[in-house]
Amino acid sequence: MSEKAGNSAVDSKSIRDTICNAGAGAAAGAIAATFVCPLDVIKTRLQVHGLPETRRGSVIITSLGNILKKEGVRGMYRGLSPTIIALLPNWAVYFSVYGKLKDLLQSSDGKLSIGANMVAAAGAGASTSIATNPLWVVKTRLMTQGMRPDVVPYKSMLSAFSRIFREEGFRGLYSGVIPSLVGVSHVAIQFPVYEKIKQYMANVGDKSVDQLSPGEVAVASSISKVIASVSTYPHEVVRSKLQEQGQVRNAKAKYSGVIDCAKKVFRNEGVPGFYRGCATNLLRTTPSAVITFTSYEMIHRFLVQVLSPDKEN
Repeated sequence: MSEKAGNSAVDSKSIRDTICNAGAGAAAGAIAATFVCPLDVIKTRLQVHGLPETRRGSVIITSLGNILKKEGVRGMYRGLSPTIIALLPNWAVYFSVYGKLKDLLQSSDGKLSIGANMVAAAGAGASTSIATNPLWVVKTRLMTQGMRPDVVPYKSMLSAFSRIFREEGFRGLYSGVIPSLVGVSHVAIQFPVYEKIKQYMANVGDKSVDQLSPGEVAVASSISKVIASVSTYPHEVVRSKLQEQGQVRNAKAKYSGVIDCAKKVFRNEGVPGFYRGCATNLLRTTPSAVITFTSYEMIHRFLVQVLSPDKEN
């Protein structure tokens, strides 16, 4: 009976941890996506179409003005629905798989090496990329279609899904998945750095990681995000170009694949082409990471407290 009760307690804790990770991750992702959507639109358009033709002052301000003038406020939030719908399972799957893999890979004394942390982050990233890639394709198409007068606009998210599947098949929905998988290197860098910075702060403050303040979590998340973003940004440019190109009907694909795309970007734009929109991306992803991770940590702590079996005691 005692063994049975022990197994039951383990199963209960596992389910509770999964619910806390998934719930906190989904909520944090939705909050962050809504906040930074305008910058996400600008970043995606810069990646795909390059710099605006007429530039006076800041590229971000110029791009923002062009979108508002041609498409209104609605243009700044193109792709928000698929972004949120993608981020709900994206962060829910990511934090759940990441938590499980960390538990599996930690040593007998409960510690996790940098290598094991990277494997856990990469495994969670790969699972998430494969599960949500079609949603990111739809998001990219919706964000960029306002710049393509030769393309029949998608009427809605469902319209985009059905048309992409009908006109391009599964290949269209999974365009850009290879650079997305390459992009797993991003989280393989970000999460271990994030965990190490949190642990360092906890050691300095002589407290546990769970006792870090929201401000300390924000600092750890922003530093880790900048390091990971600058290190892995080129794959995002390649991914966006591959995801976007299929929307021109009856037109020959500009890029035949990842290698061809990378070669053409380098030949036509040089190294700066791989970092097009990087500044905008940092302005978007850094606050996004701060909001996501800080929200996740706080919501996760709240859910653990609420769902704890010892709560009533």
